[in-house]
Amino acid sequence: MRFESGGETLAAWHLTGDGDAFERPAGRPCVVMAHGIGGTRDSGLLPFAEAFAEAGLDVLLFDYRSFGDSTGEPRQQAWPPHHREDYRAAVAFARGLGGVDSERVVLWGSAWSGGHVVYVAAEDNRIAAVISQTADLDGMRTVMEIVRDGGLGQLLRLTAHGLRDAVAALRGAERHNIPIVARPGSLAAMSSEEAQPGYESIAGPTWRNEVTGTAALAEGMNRPISRVGDISCPILIQVAERDSITPPAAGKAAAWRAKGRSEVREYPCNHFDIYKPPWRERAIADQVHFLRRHLGARSPAEESAVA
Repeated sequence: MRFESGGETLAAWHLTGDGDAFERPAGRPCVVMAHGIGGTRDSGLLPFAEAFAEAGLDVLLFDYRSFGDSTGEPRQQAWPPHHREDYRAAVAFARGLGGVDSERVVLWGSAWSGGHVVYVAAEDNRIAAVISQTADLDGMRTVMEIVRDGGLGQLLRLTAHGLRDAVAALRGAERHNIPIVARPGSLAAMSSEEAQPGYESIAGPTWRNEVTGTAALAEGMNRPISRVGDISCPILIQVAERDSITPPAAGKAAAWRAKGRSEVREYPCNHFDIYKPPWRERAIADQVHFLRRHLGARSPAEESAVA
């Protein structure tokens, strides 16, 4: 499917929920999903979407503008305000889909998008629930992790490349890209030990290992933790205890700020392990259980009785 956002056309997959576990007269819930920094919908997200559909939920899984099959120039522009605008457009589109209950739209995000969904839900009190998986919820803590892993020099190099790209954008010149992932010690948005093998293990055919350099400048200003207390719906925060990409402590701190509406699940794995068995199945099971409880679905036992 395709829909419009910011003057661009975004590409998406729409999965229809199987069965009537979540069905109401108004329709089924819809989970709106997109990837983290530089990610495309064909990179490790389809198993999550298929599991939601099998459980009875519709899913709208989309590519941001300038990524994957979506339009937009410059290509590979990773800029959080644009990503959030794309999420808002996806929510509006999902609410108009046939068979979807417009009052039961769920936001799902992972890594960078796990923070984007916090911003969007904080501004939209019609969102029914939020799932924030191994999320980048505090850009300042993430920047400190970059310094801890690669030293101050790594941060200064990233900043210099970000400024170079910003100047190119102002001049209308060709944009300056940086790798998304690289080996430790190399210049990239992520260069911890797990970053390159982890991301490449889930990369789909449309994924490219580059983003515009201004992504490095955006990180320090990206602070979803400052808005998590404004969310009015339930939020599931999933933390990978050995995460070297997004600090686990930031997830727990964000959950505290959303106290009364937040649930936390922790997994003894790395950041990218959550996209692959067996941790993916554990994470999905917790996500479906969370949505069953908060979206008024029948339990598996009730479904068996009806059958």
